[in-house]
Amino acid sequence: MIDKQLLTHTIEQALEGSDLFLVQLSVTPGNEITVEIDSDTMVDIDECVALTRKIEDTFDRDAEDYELEVGSAGLTSPLKVYRQYAKNIGKDMTVLTRDGRKLHGVLKDAAQTDPADPAAVEFTLLVKAKVKEPGAKRPVVRDEDVKLTAAECKSVVYDLKF
Repeated sequence: MIDKQLLTHTIEQALEGSDLFLVQLSVTPGNEITVEIDSDTMVDIDECVALTRKIEDTFDRDAEDYELEVGSAGLTSPLKVYRQYAKNIGKDMTVLTRDGRKLHGVLKDAAQTDPADPAAVEFTLLVKAKVKEPGAKRPVVRDEDVKLTAAECKSVVYDLKF
């Protein structure tokens, strides 16, 4: 089976010095490798091809056969690591929480809560909330901060409006 630590090291070395970063890496027992990368700006196909070649140069297919897929996190992919949250501060997001709530709002801030785990993220979503004030006939819409952790969410995705 492919050594996942060596593979992670190879990928991080290949991405070093660029604005690209590793989002997710999976290796199945059948040696099916899936690499998902993202960027602070954009990921183009040439960068995916270059990373594929670097991995293929390091891991000899004759020594151990594997299937390799390298791709970018798309607009509809959920956020998975802190750096994705950080680059999307100020953007409209849709959050589906594990307790079933669906929230729409602006990503206000994000912090990595465990330096060893890029997926350990705490963030604040600025949402519009209807509040009925005492004595008022109609509710008033106010901005409200909702603090969440990535672990409390099923998905955090871009709120695409057409």
